[in-house]
Amino acid sequence: MAQVKTMRRLPKQQRGKQRVEKILDAAATVFSEVGYEAATTHLIAARADTAVGSVYQFFPDKAAIFKALEIRHVERVRAMWARVDTPAIIELPLRQMIQKLIAAVTQLFENPISRVVFIQFYTAPEIFQAIDESFTQEAINFTAHLLKQKNAELSNEQCHLLGEVCVHCSNTLILVALRSNQEHSQQLSLQIEDLLVAYLNPYFEVQVMKVMKCPHCHSEQLSKNGHRHGKQRYLCKECGKQFAETLALYE
Repeated sequence: MAQVKTMRRLPKQQRGKQRVEKILDAAATVFSEVGYEAATTHLIAARADTAVGSVYQFFPDKAAIFKALEIRHVERVRAMWARVDTPAIIELPLRQMIQKLIAAVTQLFENPISRVVFIQFYTAPEIFQAIDESFTQEAINFTAHLLKQKNAELSNEQCHLLGEVCVHCSNTLILVALRSNQEHSQQLSLQIEDLLVAYLNPYFEVQVMKVMKCPHCHSEQLSKNGHRHGKQRYLCKECGKQFAETLALYE
């Protein structure tokens, strides 16, 4: 994704940087409340508690402001990906790993910039200048990368398909959650967790091979020794004792 130059000038001093951040935060709130079409630079300036001339010092129009929001969102998403792409998270049991990922996404969307950009991407894609479907593909590729690390035996094609399903399903539910009240949003987050775990579990569940042991000496050196009353019996090669399968120990 090409970096799009959106600003008339870049602030060099801390005071100017803080003013730009205040303008962008105010713009996110205005776009969220009234929509892109109804938003104006005057509304944004008023919400930022600054003169409209201060807005024009940095941005030529509201399109440039929204473009800056897009870029901020992309930066935040990529920073979030870097934080979760660690062995400490990937090597967790599947449900715990999914919980960590959902927590990171939840934190991402606590920021009004990311919320408004995500919602507008699905409701008004025509206003976007820096984000397109290639960013969704980047999210799919990243998810496939995580899944491949978790199970190296999966093919790249399998991981990509799993990533595609996870991203599109999650994005659909995230969109609904962001447009819902807090209680319903939390309920949907839990449903996303259950959905992903149920879908991915067959590819990542650990098959534990139980080992039968003699109930007398705990030896694993056993051999079948016929049936009695319809039940399989075993002979321990270590202690020489016989026992029914129902009495065997498993570890």
